Parts: sequence; C-alpha cells; structure tokens
Amino acid sequence: MRELHPDVRVNMAMGREMQHRIAEFLERSNSIVARRPSPSGLAIPEVDAFGRLTDLYLAPGACDRFSSEELVAEIMTAVRESTADAQLQYHIAMNDNHHWVPITEKARQWREEMDSPEPPTSGNPEK
Repeated sequence: MRELHPDVRVNMAMGREMQHRIAEFLERSNSIVARRPSPSGLAIPEVDAFGRLTDLYLAPGACDRFSSEELVAEIMTAVRESTADAQLQYHIAMNDNHHWVPITEKARQWREEMDSPEPPTSGNPEK
C-alpha cells in the first residue's frame, strides 16, 4: 500500500480538526435556550438560539384574565425579550474561542510531527 503524501495527511488532519470545531459550535448553539416572562409573569415563552419558539408556558387563569389582544401583547413582549436574550447568549457563546490553537499553527505542528523520526515501537531505545 502506498504512503500518503505528508501534505495530504496534514489536510486530512485539518479537516478532522475543523469537523470537531464545527461540532462543538453546533453543540453550544443547540444548548442555548432563553425564557423571559411576560410583564405580568403569566406567560413564559421558550426560545432557542435561532429565535424559534420551542415552548410556551401559560399560568392558570392567564386566558381568563386578559382579552385575546392583551394576551397576544403579553406573549409577544415576552417572546421579543426571550429572543433578545437568546441572541445575546449566542453572541457570547460563539465569540468565546476556548483558547483554540489557530489552525495554521496546528498544521505546522502536524508537519513537524510527520517530519520527525519515529521512535522505535519495540525493543530497547537506541542510545
């Protein structure tokens, strides 16, 4: 079987590294949920990082207390506030670089590892 060229091996490693980084970003964004109550506290929407309404909690009697227009206003106010909170959480999560080594530096390290002689896999090390 033929050996892969070192540049090909580095590019494959870079691809794997990028997949891991993207997976981590997706995991962080999927974990973001915001719940901000309405002004009266009787409606609490749940909004994800992309502004999608994922759930809505209504307190008992919320529908009886307000007219339909007032209830819509309560819910929409809470949805807007929850969406703004989710966007803020998303911005914070996505701009935190987690002290990643730049990909160009990683590629340099991989090239150095490939260029260095491999240690023996069995027996006593040569002195």
